[in-house]
Amino acid sequence: MLEIVFYSVLVIMSGSLFICFLRAVIGPTMSDRVVALDTFGLNMIGFIGILMMLQDTTAYAEVMLVIAVLAFLGSVALAKFIERGVVIDRDLD
Repeated sequence: MLEIVFYSVLVIMSGSLFICFLRAVIGPTMSDRVVALDTFGLNMIGFIGILMMLQDTTAYAEVMLVIAVLAFLGSVALAKFIERGVVIDRDLD
C-alpha cells in the first residue's frame, strides 16, 4: 500500500518538476526564473528522498546534499546578478 503512495507522489512531483522547468524557461522576468530554479532544486531533493524511501537505501544521500548546495549557490549567484549585474566583484585598485 505504501508503495502505491510513493509511486503516486513520484508522478505528482514529476509534474511539478515539469512545471518548474517551464517557468524557468518561459518566465517573463528574471525573478520568476530564479524562483523556478530554486523550486526545481527543492523538488529534486524531495524526489530523490522519495526514491530513497522506495528503494530502502541511503545511497543517494550525497546526491541530495550536492543538489542542495548547488541550488543554494545558484540562487545566491543569480540574486547577486539581478541586484548588481555582475556575479564576481573585482577591485582593480
